[in-house]
Amino acid sequence: AMRLAALLAALRPVLPLVLGLSLGCSLSLLRASWSQSGGEEPCLGAAGRPGPLAGGAHPEAAGGRPGPAHEDFRPRIVPYYRDPNKPYKKVLRTRYIQTELGFHERLFVAVLTSKATLNTLAVAVNKTVAHHFPRLLYFTGLRSAKVPHGMVLVAHGDERPIWLMYETVHYIHQHFGSDYDWFYIMQDDTYAQAEQVKALVTHLSINQDVYLGRAEEFIGGDEQARYCHGGFGYLISRSLLLKLHPHLDSCRNEILSVRPDEWLGRCIIDFLGITCVSQLQVLPPFSGFCLRGRWAGHLFEKALGISVCSLFVQMQIRNLTSLTPAGEAGLTWPVGINAPFIPKSRFEVISWDYFTEQHLFSCPDGSPKCELSGASKADVSEIIESALEQLNRRYQPLLRFSKRQLLNGYRRFDPTRGMEYTLDLLLEAVTQKGHSHVLAKRVSLVRPLSKVEIIPMPYVTEATRVQLVLPLTVQDLDFVANFLDMFAMNTLDTHDNALLTLLFIYHPYDAQRVSQVDVFAGVKAMVGELEKRYAEVKIPWISVKTEVPSQVKLMDIVSKKHPVDTLFFLASVWTEINMEFLNRCRMNTISNWQVFFPVHFQEFNPALVYRGEQAASSSTDFLRDGHFDRHSFAEACFYNSDYMTARTKLAADILDRDEVLESMEVFDVFLHYSGLHLFRAVEPGLVQKYALRSCNPRLSEELYHRCVLSNLEGLASRSHLAMALFEQEQANST
Repeated sequence: AMRLAALLAALRPVLPLVLGLSLGCSLSLLRASWSQSGGEEPCLGAAGRPGPLAGGAHPEAAGGRPGPAHEDFRPRIVPYYRDPNKPYKKVLRTRYIQTELGFHERLFVAVLTSKATLNTLAVAVNKTVAHHFPRLLYFTGLRSAKVPHGMVLVAHGDERPIWLMYETVHYIHQHFGSDYDWFYIMQDDTYAQAEQVKALVTHLSINQDVYLGRAEEFIGGDEQARYCHGGFGYLISRSLLLKLHPHLDSCRNEILSVRPDEWLGRCIIDFLGITCVSQLQVLPPFSGFCLRGRWAGHLFEKALGISVCSLFVQMQIRNLTSLTPAGEAGLTWPVGINAPFIPKSRFEVISWDYFTEQHLFSCPDGSPKCELSGASKADVSEIIESALEQLNRRYQPLLRFSKRQLLNGYRRFDPTRGMEYTLDLLLEAVTQKGHSHVLAKRVSLVRPLSKVEIIPMPYVTEATRVQLVLPLTVQDLDFVANFLDMFAMNTLDTHDNALLTLLFIYHPYDAQRVSQVDVFAGVKAMVGELEKRYAEVKIPWISVKTEVPSQVKLMDIVSKKHPVDTLFFLASVWTEINMEFLNRCRMNTISNWQVFFPVHFQEFNPALVYRGEQAASSSTDFLRDGHFDRHSFAEACFYNSDYMTARTKLAADILDRDEVLESMEVFDVFLHYSGLHLFRAVEPGLVQKYALRSCNPRLSEELYHRCVLSNLEGLASRSHLAMALFEQEQANST
């Protein structure tokens, strides 16, 4: 018994294997016997004869071999044979069977956008349809510094609309032409019904040359030819794209158009003979809904693409003009743009600036003639190119215009509507038969003020303390008393949250004699009187010895003696401090964002303006006898932290060359080394009485020149100077 138990224990691990083999062999023998017994009795018909099998199959022949009809279904082994004379070549298989069988994805979507609308319209498109389309790319001329998250962007490096369309079609063919059957091209101001677009392509044949969209007529072209309007999007088949690609370069060089959708339509028509259609076969038409200021739900739901129609709005304006009090005469050009400004007197007339392609005859520095360069040159070139595009768009294909010369150019800025242009162009017109003629034509254009941008600004408060900094030299002693009186009346008496620090600038000669004669002793006595009158007020002063009072060097000294969160107002001794301006200084200066450089109002010399008469004091004459001094950058509002950051970058740039600081002002430091917004605006609350400034010849040439110009332009207006010269000549003649 013990031996049997030991034997069973040894066989227990292999017992399931033995039982499985035995059971398998038994079932195999049993199945073989069933097959043999079933093959001895063929299927019998109604009369006992062998009959046909179900489904019309023929019975097998004698001996169990298949009959002639079953020869195709008998498996055959094809032996592999390789020619020993040919080199062995490894067969490369694709990663996916879909690629090997030549299957394509159904739909690719391209969105045409721009740098200006990438973060607005393009983002809106991405949020509404990107999750519906399998593949969606954005194409732009120039890309912004930061690409929105979740968007695949392709930048071509040029914002011209025709170039953008050419490069986009070329890119689609090169990278996706062999992967997709259909290509849907839309603009970033188009709302696409994604599900309807996908449903449409599932019912279209991929072997057709399809150019499908909302068909529009060419202006001045063939009545039968149509192009697909880009505002609603359009479909292009893969076969059409493959045929179009070899002709893209020719289209770019030969076809002139101002609209990219017209250019593409003309290219397809001229080289492939295919026009845009709105319906194929028995499928529903490609419907595009035009937003016209009112809602139409049933039309919106049926449309594949939705766009805003400015032409319809212009037609509505024309129709409604007849009902206005002014009638047809009240219709402005361009339609929908504000009417030109109508001056009420000769002093309000907006003057035109004359220009050519090389020179501008109204220069910023006041000179009568200067070279056309920079933004002005780009503006003139763009407006001439736009004029040619508009002319060719209107008269093609009957006439084609090319520029010979700009004869005369005029422009002016109308604050109610934008920049207006009048161009006299010498053109060469070529007819369809090749005849050419040179003619002069005057065109008028308007660059409207249609885009309003709201800049987000951080929150600021009027409760911020303002630290006034007043640099003083010996030449300023006559004006200090008036400054301190205005400061006491407008800030100390009103308990405004403002402090004052005086900066005494000693000449080296005066500094050596300060123990015997202090040139600023009178000012220090005035400060002591103020501190006695206002017990809670302390007015500190800082003494500096230098021959060249550089504004940057002086500010370096003050900056180190105040906290980093201090709001500085760098003032001049002629400034009349008031609460209105201090509040604007607080509101317009934002830490780590913006600095404020106000342009003060400088009164004219009363001896030249009034010539012995009493000055008018009514409120209607406020800011009449003076001008805003754009040459002065002495006043500034900024935070100490922003100044320290910019000053650190400046120090790293100039290393130990401190003489560079003598040619710079605080404005230059922020302009070149801060990266902040520089807010430079006229400030009517900052009024200065007339005074002849002392210009230091030891400063840089530019600073000295600006100081002299400020003195000269601050004397009087041209009419006052002319009257003074006239009276002087009259006195000399008598």
